[in-house]
Amino acid sequence: MIFKLLSIAFLTTASMIGATSAQTATNQEASTASAIPRKEGEWRASKLVHVDVYNEANEKIGDINDVILDRSGKVAKVILGVGGVLGLGEHYVVVGFDKLKWVDQPVTSTTASTTSAPASAPATTSAPDGATRTTTGAATTTTTTTTTSASTRWYPERAVFNATKEELRSMPEFKY
Repeated sequence: MIFKLLSIAFLTTASMIGATSAQTATNQEASTASAIPRKEGEWRASKLVHVDVYNEANEKIGDINDVILDRSGKVAKVILGVGGVLGLGEHYVVVGFDKLKWVDQPVTSTTASTTSAPASAPATTSAPDGATRTTTGAATTTTTTTTTSASTRWYPERAVFNATKEELRSMPEFKY
């Protein structure tokens, strides 16, 4: 009698485990098939906030503080924060989204340093850190350029707006 009860309990448990694992595999396949991949050029609005804004002369003129949508869900405007320190004394202005040019490449920063070297013919060497070193006569110049892959981020590197800080400060202030 005990043998029959144990056999029934074992068979019931085995059939439940089999049904549960079959449902789990089906659910995982369905969720994988229904996942929508990110397309190139699609950004998360939450990641656009705090993106730096530069002018055409590569001078930082502010950053994005907010993104304004219209009723259809399209981005209509952005609010730029200009000036201030740690958010205090910042001047907010509204700029049309279409007035900004979005750039995926970082601002190229060039750092030059000079060191004494014996006079010789110009030589260019490439360092493992990506820097290019040019030696001419008694000086060595080091140029470093930083690159970041845009395909791994959900936001552009920066925005470009053709204005100066003074022009943005003279625009009407946006009040929350």
